[in-house]
Amino acid sequence: MPYRVCFVCTGNICRSPMAESVFRARIEEAGLDGLVEVDSAGTGGWHEGDGADSRTVAVLEAGGYESGHAARQFQASWFSRLDLVIALDSGHLKALRRLAPTAEDADKVKLLRSYDPAAGDDLDVPDPYYGHIDGFAECLEMVEAASPGLLAAVQERVEGQAA
Repeated sequence: MPYRVCFVCTGNICRSPMAESVFRARIEEAGLDGLVEVDSAGTGGWHEGDGADSRTVAVLEAGGYESGHAARQFQASWFSRLDLVIALDSGHLKALRRLAPTAEDADKVKLLRSYDPAAGDDLDVPDPYYGHIDGFAECLEMVEAASPGLLAAVQERVEGQAA
């Protein structure tokens, strides 16, 4: 059974689809495709069915990442099939932990930047939606910086499942 990771932001059109694309690329590079499933969602359903924000798409494509995406809202029932839920900021972390049906499910929720040792105490990926393309590029940099630490943690779990 694959290890399942879901990235969550507010509307699922900026930060979480960016994190999903970047992490999926890291999973493929590490030879873990098939062993790890990656997707994303939003805490709200305002954009359900919409593609990623055009600025997200532009930044992803400029970075060499795939950008196909359809927004959806995170559901509490998903906790039972997910191994790790990655929140993009502390507001998402709190909302997801409140939504979790059990304490075990709440423990599955982690902040993305907690996997970046250089992040310090500022673990939020700022919402670029109301800003310019520079904010989206900054978001991508934060996602990429956290990806090696997250990949190492997921690899450890996947290897542990196989043992």
